[in-house]
Amino acid sequence: METEEGEDRTPLLKESQPGTATVLSNMPLKSELTVDGPKTTNQVPACCSARYNLALLAFFGFFLLYALRVNLSVALVDMVEPNTSLAKNTTSSVCPEHSSTINVPRNTTGVTFPAMHSMWSSWAPPLERSKLLSISYAGAQLGTVVSLPLSGLICYYMNWVYVFYIFGALGVLWFFFWMWLVSDTPETHRSISHAEREYILSSLKDQLSTQKSVPWRPMLESLPLWAIVVAHFSYNWTFYTLLTLLPTYMKEILRFDAEENGFLSALPYFGCWLCIILSGQIADYLREKQNFSTVCVRKCFTLIGMIGPAVFLVAAGFIGCNYALAVAFVTISTTLGGFCTSGYSINHLDIAPSYAGILLGITNSFATIPGMVGPVIAKNLTHNNTVEEWQTVFYIAASINLFGAIFFALFASGEVQDWAVSGYHLHRN
Repeated sequence: METEEGEDRTPLLKESQPGTATVLSNMPLKSELTVDGPKTTNQVPACCSARYNLALLAFFGFFLLYALRVNLSVALVDMVEPNTSLAKNTTSSVCPEHSSTINVPRNTTGVTFPAMHSMWSSWAPPLERSKLLSISYAGAQLGTVVSLPLSGLICYYMNWVYVFYIFGALGVLWFFFWMWLVSDTPETHRSISHAEREYILSSLKDQLSTQKSVPWRPMLESLPLWAIVVAHFSYNWTFYTLLTLLPTYMKEILRFDAEENGFLSALPYFGCWLCIILSGQIADYLREKQNFSTVCVRKCFTLIGMIGPAVFLVAAGFIGCNYALAVAFVTISTTLGGFCTSGYSINHLDIAPSYAGILLGITNSFATIPGMVGPVIAKNLTHNNTVEEWQTVFYIAASINLFGAIFFALFASGEVQDWAVSGYHLHRN
C-alpha cells in the first residue's frame, strides 16, 4: 500500500500459503495480532523516542499553561490593594473561626486539550495511549502544584511583575522547542527512527479514517460518544462543587478565613498529578500484559474516578468542624479523580481516533455547563447557610456523579466505531 509520499506501508505479516505466514525481510520488529491491536514482542525503545519526547514536551506545555493561569491569582494579591472597608460576607456561627483555607482555581476549558487529542490520534499506539496521554495531561496538575507556592515566593522576595516575566519567558522558550522538535505525524518527523515510525503506523493503520468530511450524523447518534458526554458532564459537576463550592462551605460554615495557604492549595493537585501518572501506567499494563479489554479498563477507572469523589463529597457534609478532615477529604477526592484520565477522558481516542479532537470539543462543551449552573443552584439552595442546606448541595452533586459513572459503565465502548473509519468497518483496539 503506497502513501501520498510514495512510502511503502506493506503489512508486517502476509499470507504465503494457507495456514502459514511469511515474515518480510525488512521487518523492524516482531508483532502478534491480538484483539487489542499489534502487540510487540520486541518493543521499540521508549527512551529518547519521538512519541515520548512529544509526551514530555506536551507535559511541560500543560505545566506552563496552568502555571500561567494560577500565578495571576497569586500575583493579584500584591497587584491590588485590599479594600478593608468592604463588609465581610455573613458566615455561620456553628464553628469557631480559624485561619487559612484551600483556595483553588477553576479547571477552565480551551483549544489545547482538543488539539492535543488530535495530535495523539496520529502518534499514540493503542496499547500506549494511557501512558502517553497521562504523562501529557499530568503537566496541568503539576503546574498548579509548583506555581502556587513558587509565585508566592517570587512576590515576597522579588516583585509581582517577575511572576509574569519568569513564567512568560519559560513559555516562549517552550514554544521554540515545540516548533523545532514536534511534527504533526510520524511521517513528517525529521528525526524519528524507521523502527518507531513503522511501529506507530502499523498499530494505527486500521483505525484512522481517510474520509474528507466529518460524519456528523452518525457521530452525534453514537451512544458511546454520549456515554463520554454524560461522564464528562457529571465528573465536572462534582469537580466544580468540590473545588469551587467546598472552599465556600469551609469559609461560611466551618469559618476558615479565605487567606491563601500555598501548601494546602497545592496538596490536592499533587495527589491528582501522582494518580494520573500511576493510573496511566497501570491502565496500559492491564491492557497489554494482563489482556484486559480496553473497554473494561476504561469503565473500571471511570467508576473509581467518579464514585470515589462522590463518596468524599457527601462525607464533607458530615465532618462537623474538623478542618484537618476537610483538607483530607479534598485531597483524597481530587486524587481519586485522577483515575478518570485513563478512563472516559481518553476514550475519544478509543472510539474514533481520527475525530478525537472534535469529540473532545463536543464533550468539553457540555462539561462547561456545571461550572455555570452548579454555583447558581448551590446559592439558591443555601439561603440560610445551614449545614443541612449544604448537605443537600453535596447530595445532588454526588448523585449526578453516580449517574454519570453508571451510564458510562453501561454504554461506553472500547472499539473504533464503524463511522470513524473508511468503509465503515468495525475494528477493535
